[in-house]
Amino acid sequence: MNEDDDHELSGLIRAHATRYQASPALETAIQTEIALQSASARRPVSSSPWRWPVWGYAGVGFACGIVVSAIMMLVAGQYRDAGNLEGELTNSHVRALMANHLTDVASSDNHTVKPWFQGKLSYSPPVPDLAAQGFPLVGGRLDYLSSRAVAALVYRHNDHLINVFVWPDSGDSPKTQSVRQGYNLIQWREGGMQYWAVSDVNASELLTLSNLLH
Repeated sequence: MNEDDDHELSGLIRAHATRYQASPALETAIQTEIALQSASARRPVSSSPWRWPVWGYAGVGFACGIVVSAIMMLVAGQYRDAGNLEGELTNSHVRALMANHLTDVASSDNHTVKPWFQGKLSYSPPVPDLAAQGFPLVGGRLDYLSSRAVAALVYRHNDHLINVFVWPDSGDSPKTQSVRQGYNLIQWREGGMQYWAVSDVNASELLTLSNLLH
């Protein structure tokens, strides 16, 4: 199509095409839309509402983790300390048996064993005579547990040897039983002393001995 054809077509459209007058309502709607679009383009971008940054959540989580870990470590530390003491006591019992160093003073007479500790410890451990109850005294020795010197009393029950470790401690506590490396242990506090009895004797007989000690 050349330029002459364009002019001819335009003339035909102007002469014969039907024309429509826009209604006032349509004109108003168009003008309103144009005004809204123009206002929107000029409106300053509002800042988005403040939100807790992602690193903030991470920080709170990290802090909570530290608190929880500290609590767990504290509780675990208490159990670990108790377990370490049980291990020390059991090892001391076994070491005394293996090294043939059960006693520093060998005697079945409590009037010999009890005075022997004087001047060697800052306290005097009770040394009851329990031969009549089936637990004859073998003797006593000094031992070292948890950074302190303690008294170790040795009793015998049939073919079993029993180490009773004694040192000062405040308050009273009921007897608690445990097993470590196949050995039975009983712990309690009474009369200003802490007691630990360790042996391969069965738990009920070890409990009987603990009830006789005071």
